Amino acid sequence: MCIHSDSTILLIRISPTDILTQAQEAHPGRKMHCGPLCQFLWLWPYLFFIEAVPIRKVQDDTKTLIKTIVTRINDISHTQSVSSKQRVTGLDFIPGLHPVLSLSKMDQTLAIYQQILTSLPSRNVIQISNDLENLRDLLHLLASSKSCPLPQARGLETLASLGGVLEASLYSTEVVALSRLQGSLQDMLQQLDLSPGC
Repeated sequence: MCIHSDSTILLIRISPTDILTQAQEAHPGRKMHCGPLCQFLWLWPYLFFIEAVPIRKVQDDTKTLIKTIVTRINDISHTQSVSSKQRVTGLDFIPGLHPVLSLSKMDQTLAIYQQILTSLPSRNVIQISNDLENLRDLLHLLASSKSCPLPQARGLETLASLGGVLEASLYSTEVVALSRLQGSLQDMLQQLDLSPGC
């Protein structure tokens, strides 16, 4: 069970059954005759089996993962041959840069990049694609802390019809996608310092 607040996510790592069992062991032979509210108050001390996970740590983990992905992209030498701002004919479906990014826009952008990368056969992008999945999970946690769960991200509806384009220009697609992804991630890193909205 998760309880969200502005600054903390509370994770309750004990089930109701466990709470009742511990309560009965603490008071053997006692029968509970009171109503639900009374029972809840009686069990209240046992609800302190709670681990608080500061949202600040989630935000720091998000930034660290973004930096890790950027480093992975830097380690792929051929990604430096194309500017993230350069337009390439036939590859307009790859997202460009956005000056202002909300959490939902970040998630949507990452979902599209993840869809593109998983369609490429290159081994270079496998780990990066997995990292994007983890990064999106962290963004969902941040959004939940603001009481605004992110909607289901939509992928590229046209990607299936671009099979011919991808097959004919796998190298170009990989280079442009990774270059633009790197630029988008750097933008996201800056936006996270500004506490982006939903």
